[in-house]
Amino acid sequence: MPTLETVQLPITLDDVVAARERLRGSIYYSPCPHSQMLSALTGQEIYLKLENLQMTGSFKERGALNRIAMLTPAQAAKGVVAASAGNHAQGVAYHATKRGIKALIVMPLATPLVKVTATRGFGAEVVLHGANYDEAYEEAMRLCTAAGMTFIHPFDDAVVMAGQGTIGLEILEQVPELDAIVVPIGGGGLIGGIACAIKESRPGVKVVGVQTSRLASMVAARAAHGPVTIEPSTTIADGIAVRRSGGVTFPMVERYVDEIVTVDEDEIASAILVLLEREKTLAEGAGATALAAVLQGKTTVIAPGSKTAVLVCGGNIDVTLLSRIIERGLVQDGRMIRLRITLLDKPGALAELTKLIANHRANIVDTMYNRAYYGVNLGNTTIDITLETRGREQVAELLAALTEGGFEHTRVV
Repeated sequence: MPTLETVQLPITLDDVVAARERLRGSIYYSPCPHSQMLSALTGQEIYLKLENLQMTGSFKERGALNRIAMLTPAQAAKGVVAASAGNHAQGVAYHATKRGIKALIVMPLATPLVKVTATRGFGAEVVLHGANYDEAYEEAMRLCTAAGMTFIHPFDDAVVMAGQGTIGLEILEQVPELDAIVVPIGGGGLIGGIACAIKESRPGVKVVGVQTSRLASMVAARAAHGPVTIEPSTTIADGIAVRRSGGVTFPMVERYVDEIVTVDEDEIASAILVLLEREKTLAEGAGATALAAVLQGKTTVIAPGSKTAVLVCGGNIDVTLLSRIIERGLVQDGRMIRLRITLLDKPGALAELTKLIANHRANIVDTMYNRAYYGVNLGNTTIDITLETRGREQVAELLAALTEGGFEHTRVV
């Protein structure tokens, strides 16, 4: 039986180096600045690799372009097909159109309009089909076969993976004494390529992958020693919401990745907020998962003080979703709280409550009275109050003051 060391891998360091030459001049050499603030928060020396600054807003165009650049003239003449609900679609559309190649993208019916518009804006023909990615993928394959076009997979393709691996080569140049790198995982194409570039160049560097706990398909694959299909779920990290890890990518993860950890929705939301507020950097859910893991201390293989590169892999986020994520992040950080408070239904009761809140410098942003629900006794009323605070310490002080003042209260979650 072949061992892990003898398994034939789909790509080598030479493939990643060759991909970099194909991409040279067409892909932005994204910055990887040191963050003093994040370093202080985490106890590591944090460097953010800002792939959200690519033309299409994510790393996906690296793999897409590497695949497009290797098309034969006959394949290029017939065009390319992709199935995607976001970043991969835009990467394929942009680089195919730029080279005069027809791009047909199949997107699920529920794809946000902003992503459909962006993909069309980059020059692709967009077909909306299916309730989810799997149904869109089936339609894309049908159209691809019927028209004799070339399908570009978002992750489970060796050429695409080599293109994503060019990020690893750049980081090694930008952080010469790199100790560790933290990378989001969906199907495994991104971390597979990066891990190959890093480990084959500097074997001592730790490679850590991060998945959303709601769709930890690569964690499940490692446990089963091969890709498995997990149950569907929704997550704000939709860019890595993959139910089954790649068959091509899995051996790369098995060989090179030191650790895989998971983060939950609130931790991702908090990381988005930290990036936006402290680093002035906009990240989508998937783009913030790596930082979420570092902020929450999820990794066990990275030593304190390590020079750690954290990948911010994408910044394409719907503004309405962003507003909800910011609000959720404020709640997670203790800077927004909703309380249900019981008052005597008499003149002046509300004034006493608001005076107490004002004395503790919390700001009321929303209120709702209720006399008929929540089991309120006759002669009482219930008020739901949403407050802005400075953080958990102020919340604790406010709750203690409410108790001392005789106000019965519960937190609404």
